[in-house]
Amino acid sequence: MNSQTKTNKRILALDILRGVTIAGMIMVNNPGTWGHIYAPLRHAEWNGLTPTDLVFPFFMFIMGISTYISLKKYNFEFSHAAVLKILKRTIIIFLIGLAIGWFSRFCYYWAGSHEDLSFGEQLWASVWTFDRIRILGVMQRLALCYGATAVIALTMKHRHIPYLIATLLVGYFILLMCGNGFAYNETNILSIVDRAILTPAHMYKDNGIDPEGLLSTIPSIAHVLLGFCVGRMMLDSNKTENRETLLNSHLIKLFLIGTILTFAGFLLSYGCPINKKIWSPTFVLTTCGLASSFLALLIWIIDVKGYKKWCTFFEAFGVNPLFMYVLGGVLSILFGSISFPWGDGSISIHGFLYKIVLMPIFGETGGSLAYALLFVAINWCIGYQLYKRKIYIKI
Repeated sequence: MNSQTKTNKRILALDILRGVTIAGMIMVNNPGTWGHIYAPLRHAEWNGLTPTDLVFPFFMFIMGISTYISLKKYNFEFSHAAVLKILKRTIIIFLIGLAIGWFSRFCYYWAGSHEDLSFGEQLWASVWTFDRIRILGVMQRLALCYGATAVIALTMKHRHIPYLIATLLVGYFILLMCGNGFAYNETNILSIVDRAILTPAHMYKDNGIDPEGLLSTIPSIAHVLLGFCVGRMMLDSNKTENRETLLNSHLIKLFLIGTILTFAGFLLSYGCPINKKIWSPTFVLTTCGLASSFLALLIWIIDVKGYKKWCTFFEAFGVNPLFMYVLGGVLSILFGSISFPWGDGSISIHGFLYKIVLMPIFGETGGSLAYALLFVAINWCIGYQLYKRKIYIKI
């Protein structure tokens, strides 16, 4: 009886939103060529917002909701088992992020031409890249924000968390204003801190700005905490209510929250620009608001109206989200680094699919988009086999 009730009250839209964001992250990270990207798949160069800029923050928002769901079984009590689980998951996700960075450097260096090196020297040079490996990144940010959110959820009264979110965002805004934080160069306080602590060799190269840097982790934690609060507001409902009443309650709350946050983010952007690379406070508000509204829309389409046939594609990504993201990263590295003879030289799998197969048909930009879609489809085929066999790989 309890199992059946739990199944009936499960909200499929949560899995679908996870799946949409993971599929989106894989697609925008794998164009046929970075020189010809389909316009909506480009990140904003600095200030501003594009559809691509919504993908990562949407996933972080849904991660906040998922954190609420996962910690609820511990009754949000600080315990040895809960802390051990949080610490273990945080470390594993962080190390996976580092491992992907190392694997990329290993594969591309090994695939390069090094005729002046012996086999042993080339192998060692490919393996030992720790002096220039990027320390932070997408997976590392997810790890740090999950760990911080989970610990806060276990140690702080939940009614006080909104005040903490406001403190983090306001404090970060003051830091940006006092530290030239909206400058797209190395005078930015974010760049200064990252170069001092991480050193340039271990940073992303973008005018001295690391989009997943140390200081910008502060608003990112607030971002996930916002998702946690939305999850609490949405799911901490009267358990005696029937499913239809619960769903209608979810819709009203999510649309209300989404409207308020989105409006506040755009309104405040006149004084604090929306900027993904520094994860500005208005970027947090706007993207969390849009994510909340989008989740409400998905709940209405899927769980209220029952239009579920189209969901299978995204559900295959959503049930194993982090595994699918890692899989996409690994396949991208392999496609780009594994070459085979072609004509008078050699060509990578990536190069062959884009330049030889797709570009002659769709052109440079169309072929770039077609490659991204093909790459997502390849990942989906693997994810669907896991989904069909009910294999869930927890990371």
